[in-house]
Amino acid sequence: MRKAVVLAGLAVAIAACGNAPSTTPQETGAASSAAPAKKTLEGVKIEVAAKWTGEEQTNFEAVLKAFQEKTGAQVTYASTGEDTGAYLGPRIQGGSPPDVAILPQPGLVQQYADQKALKPLTAEVQKQIDDNYTPYWKELGSAGGQVYGVLVKAAHKSIIWYRDAAFTDAGVQAPTTWDELMKTAQAVSDSGTPPFSLCGASGWTLTDLFENVYLSTAGPEKYDQLAKHEIPWTDASVVTALEKMAGIFGKKDYMVGGNTGALQTDFPTCVTQVYGQDKGAMVIEADFVAASATQSGAKIGETAKIFPFPKVGDTAPVVLGGDIAVALKDSPGAMALLEFLASKEGGEVWAKLPGYLSPNRNVSPDNYPSELTKQLAQTIISAGETVRYDMSDLAPSAFGGTDGKGEWKVLQDFLRDPSDAKAAAKALETEAAKAWK
Repeated sequence: MRKAVVLAGLAVAIAACGNAPSTTPQETGAASSAAPAKKTLEGVKIEVAAKWTGEEQTNFEAVLKAFQEKTGAQVTYASTGEDTGAYLGPRIQGGSPPDVAILPQPGLVQQYADQKALKPLTAEVQKQIDDNYTPYWKELGSAGGQVYGVLVKAAHKSIIWYRDAAFTDAGVQAPTTWDELMKTAQAVSDSGTPPFSLCGASGWTLTDLFENVYLSTAGPEKYDQLAKHEIPWTDASVVTALEKMAGIFGKKDYMVGGNTGALQTDFPTCVTQVYGQDKGAMVIEADFVAASATQSGAKIGETAKIFPFPKVGDTAPVVLGGDIAVALKDSPGAMALLEFLASKEGGEVWAKLPGYLSPNRNVSPDNYPSELTKQLAQTIISAGETVRYDMSDLAPSAFGGTDGKGEWKVLQDFLRDPSDAKAAAKALETEAAKAWK
């Protein structure tokens, strides 16, 4: 997936934060008894495939080791690379899929369910989901009335990163509302620094911005309707969100390089402009900004800080990306592993490792190894039923995931000329109508 390649960097950034507090393993209590009983899978072999390599793979293998020690199963890991579909497709067609696969987007759940390649989750796995997740996440892993997947790893996309020195020079604090953000931006601009470094050449960053503004102004129900194209993109709620975005796009002094410069800046160059070159004050993107900020010489939590994406309307937005685990074989080993990954116990094992955020509401933030991840985890828990998945990743790729086309292109055009929000909404609906045929 387009954003997946940068997720592993969060582990690098957290490791660089030398004063990050350590956490002490905690008793898991009832969750332990809910997960598979110890040594029940002696001699059972399980293969699990996911896109992760490097540090992410190492950390996931530590989770698998905990499962093996608990159950006696023998688990092997296979990396799919970034194109999960290209890896799994031939194996499914050849009748030799892995027992468990971890998919980088919900659309693949529907795709493989349509191909009859997925196995419905057992009652035991579903109980873990019901106990530990909001109903939204259960629906996200379902297709045709059957539950097939569980979200096991999250990327937090409702964050604004800032350079502490730029805020200090402007005499401002982290804002909590959109109006406060605009006042902060003006103060930073008045101090001589463009407040925002936008990554406009990477169209997915503009979809992330839209999703946060839309979730906050329109609310979760409308968000779900728009994500499924049950309401048109010409709906007044879309126009409202675009008009809010124009509060940034319409002021060239608010962006490093103005509108043209923003359109020519990709991710992660926008991060470098803030932390390596001191050209801008803020970058609007997910937790994985930490990796690029660290590489630019920033210290997470000191020179590079964050605040939650501010409320634009009634809802404090929390938008997540993430990975969904599914079973491709109907075997006790596959279901036991999914049960473990969905449990509080499994989530806590993983949470103690760098570069991970759990969507499991019962995994306490106290388990995380840094203040950054503790803070992000708490926002997920606090948001409760209003947390939503990245809308562009729920859309057909022709609309929400193709460079130079669909939503990416329309939002780039709007960044170029933000004078007519209604025309931009009409263009979005034209592209959506083609993609949802």
